[in-house]
Amino acid sequence: MQTPTASGTHRMRRTLAVLAAALVALSIIGGTGVALAQQHIIETSELLIAPKRYDGATITVEGELVGDYGFRRSGMMWTQLNDDTYAHAPVVEGGELTGSNEGIGLRMPAELADGLSPPGGYRIRGPIVRATGVWKYHDSDRQGETYLDVSSIDIIETGIKLSEGPNTAAIVAGVALLVVALGVTLKYVWPRSRA
Repeated sequence: MQTPTASGTHRMRRTLAVLAAALVALSIIGGTGVALAQQHIIETSELLIAPKRYDGATITVEGELVGDYGFRRSGMMWTQLNDDTYAHAPVVEGGELTGSNEGIGLRMPAELADGLSPPGGYRIRGPIVRATGVWKYHDSDRQGETYLDVSSIDIIETGIKLSEGPNTAAIVAGVALLVVALGVTLKYVWPRSRA
């Protein structure tokens, strides 16, 4: 039989064991605040709605690099990351029009751009990447810019050239206009020129 002191010690050990297990479970599930931001992919729409919420936090975003790669003499490169539906379903490939493009600016060391295919634009779907870095909201060191200061980038899919098929409606309309023009010419213009 245990003495009251031994029983209390046993209960305290069990309580500490439960607390330790809870802390381990919380760290596995995701924790809170900055730890949560680091483990989950943040959508750019969330960053655009509440950009100050993540200021200074290390976050991860995923999307298509578009526009241009702006290399600077400082050894940094700037680009745009869009994570809207067009990144995965471009309109010229049959994707639906779902609204405007949504994206954020990225700033990264130029060496992180090694191996990136060209950025997205007309008839090019840029590389789909996962970028992690510190979210800077109105960074006073960069004239108030808001951007992700990237420390690592992973290529999920390389960029591809998009092929735009023939526009059947435009071809049919063009042929119809040619037939009408030929008919008008044969009916009105050609007989007068023979007279």
